[in-house]
Parts: sequence; structure tokens; C-alpha cells
Amino acid sequence: MASAAEQLARNLSFSTFSKAKALQQRIWFTLGALLVYRLGTYIPLPGIDPDAFRATFEQSQQGIIGMFNMFAGGAVERMAIFALNLIPYITASIVVQVVSTASPRLEALKKEGEAGRRKMNQYTRYLAVLFCAIQAYGIAVGLEGSQGVVLNPGWFFRISTVITLVGGTMFLMWLGEQITARGVGNGISLIIFAGIVANLPATVAQTLELARTGAIPGFAGLGMLLLALIVIAVIVFFERAQRRLLIQYPKRQVGNKMFQGDTSHLPLKLNTSGVIPVIFGSSLLLLPATIASFAAQGDAPGWLTTVTALLGRGQPLYLALFAFFIIFFAFFYTAIVFNPTETADNLKRSGGFIPGIRPGERTAQHIDYVLTRITVVGAIYLAVVALIPEVMFSQLAVSQFIGGTSLLIMVTVTLDTITQIQSHLVAQQYEGLLKKSRLGGGKRR
Repeated sequence: MASAAEQLARNLSFSTFSKAKALQQRIWFTLGALLVYRLGTYIPLPGIDPDAFRATFEQSQQGIIGMFNMFAGGAVERMAIFALNLIPYITASIVVQVVSTASPRLEALKKEGEAGRRKMNQYTRYLAVLFCAIQAYGIAVGLEGSQGVVLNPGWFFRISTVITLVGGTMFLMWLGEQITARGVGNGISLIIFAGIVANLPATVAQTLELARTGAIPGFAGLGMLLLALIVIAVIVFFERAQRRLLIQYPKRQVGNKMFQGDTSHLPLKLNTSGVIPVIFGSSLLLLPATIASFAAQGDAPGWLTTVTALLGRGQPLYLALFAFFIIFFAFFYTAIVFNPTETADNLKRSGGFIPGIRPGERTAQHIDYVLTRITVVGAIYLAVVALIPEVMFSQLAVSQFIGGTSLLIMVTVTLDTITQIQSHLVAQQYEGLLKKSRLGGGKRR
């Protein structure tokens, strides 16, 4: 069956796509939803002076706010209604998933199928609202501490800012769910992807301009672009890399005939967790650091200024925490999405086994052993790719948007979306072949 699907995927053509009307509608819906998101990043927050905020942003964009602005698609530098983007929702998802591993009640909900998943999503939304409100209030206080940014400081501005930013994040959550259900790809990832891609041309132009004016050495600018191409190639290689375990099926007898046992493979991705560890790690660092960074612009206590400095881009503490979060979530998310015991039980029920390994518990242990080893490599790969722009940023003091974190998100989301499109086209071809076979059978009769 796998070889047949691969053969169909290789034979996909433009004519197949032109006949897939449902897929075209999904693609148009996705593009329309992303367009709505991009328009929202240009609607400014009420009650602020855009020019004064732009001057304040230019003074601090080289720090943690610059990375937040990357994920928000430029909404932070315009202080738009989507300035918080989906960071609070992602942070809430992390907390719920971590707590569910220690809470028997939440663990039971995960096993209740669709009903349990909806309940878990509801808890995640409630927690996202709380995180979003806290972060929005911190931003409102920080904006009031910046001279000339807020037109009428006070509780009315703070409340309106919290309501606006929370409403913007809730709308993006809903929009992402609609893209996932009615469009193509993962809606949350595509929204972050769209924000990064929107800033990419300006970032390339900025890097080339810095090289032209001599702000950075000319060879450094070309080296950055060459490094970006190398990183893309490395990401594609590791995202496609698999460890295939040979699965053997015993001989079977049908009537008087003995059929040879079949063989197949159990593919284990080198990076099972995908881009999730990088997004999760960035979100956990952005939540406290953004509040501290905005608040430190006003009359902030000394400890808050110290925290802001320690969590600055390129600082050793920031790099160490980022690497730790990436490696931790690579293992954590892999354990969530892949269950070796369940896989071994399924193989045992279907009569399959790994040569030299006893079915059941020994098979589960072997799969877990192999998965752990390749996850070590995958986690190191994610950490190295994500930390490349951080080290470059600290050494050259240039924009990090063309670095590993943004490239990793763009390439991974692109590969996943293309895979989904191919799956829809393969399904379309299967339906066409079935219709032809039925018509052919009817004619023969």
C-alpha cells in the first residue's frame, strides 16, 4: 500500500490539481484567512501615538522585542491589535500538556477521544486568556512609562489595551482553528509562518544595505546569505531523515496455497517533534522577557532591569535557557505524539514483528530505545539550527530574522503543508481510479 501511494504521489500532475476542486477551495480559504491576519497587523492600538512608539521601538528592537516582532509579523513595531499574536495561546498549550502528564484527571481526558480533546482545548483557551491579559497589562504599563507614547494614560487606557490585545489573540486562535479545519495545513503554524515571510524581503534588503554602507563587512553579508542557504539544506535533510525498522509478517496459508510473508518498514522520523520545540521554547522566553522589557522602559526596580539584561538576545543565560527548552520539548513532544507500547501492541495484533525481537514488551522497549537515540540527534540539530542566529546576532549586531529560528519555521511549515496538499491529490487520484474501475466493471457486465 505504501509503495502504491508513493507511486501515485510521483505521478501527480497539474491536471490532477485542476480537477481537485475541494483542494482549491481549501487553498483559497487559507490564503484569504492569512490575508485577514496580515491586514490586522496594520490596525494600531487605540490611544497611542504611532510616531512616538516607533521611535521607542527602534531603540529596543535589537533585544527580545525584535524576536517578538518577528513572530508577530511586524505587528509589534506598529503596536497593532495582533501585537501579542499567538504567543499566549502557545504558552498555555505548553502548560496544559505538561500538567496533563502529572494530572490523572487530564490524562483521563486525553483518552476520551474527541470529547476529551475538546475539553482540553477549552482549558487551553481559558489559560490563554489569562496569560494574554497579564501580558497585555504589562505592555500597557510599559507603554505608559515611555514618554509621549500614550495620549491619555490611566486605567481607561490600560483596560482598553487589555481588551483589545486579548480580543486580537482570541480572534487569531479562532482563525487558526478555521484554517486547520477548512483550509490546508496547521492554522497556528501558518499564521506564524505568514508573519515571518512578510518580514523576509525587508530583512534581506536591510542586511544587504548594512553590507553596502560598511556597517558590517561585505564578506559577512554574503556569508550570512550563504549560511541561510546551507541552513535551509540542512533543515530539509534532517526533516526528511528517517530510521526505518524492518517489519516481518509470517507466512499464511489460504486453502491449499502457502503465501510468502510480507515485509514492510516502520518509519521513525529523526525529528518527530517538528518545529514545536523551537516555538515552545521561544514562547516561554518571550512571555516574561517581553513584560520585563516593556516595563523596564519606565521607572522599573533594579531587579527587573537585571532580568531584562540577562534575558537579552545573545546573552549566555538566554542561550542556555533556549537550548534547554528546545531539547526538553523535543523529548517531551515526541513522547506525546508517539507511543512505543501502543505501536508494539498494534504490530502484535496484526501478526507483525521485528526480526530478532520478541513481540510485545520487548518490541516496545526496542522501539523506545531506537526512538530515544534518534531524538537525541534531532534535539541537537534543532538546538544548533536555532542558536545560529542568536550567536550571529550577538557578534555582528544585525537582524536575526534570516537566521535559523525563522528558517526552521518556514521550511518545516512549508514541507508539512506540501505533504498535506499531496495527500489531498493522492486521495483525488484514488477516487478517480475507483470510479474508472467501477465503470469498467459495469461495461464488462
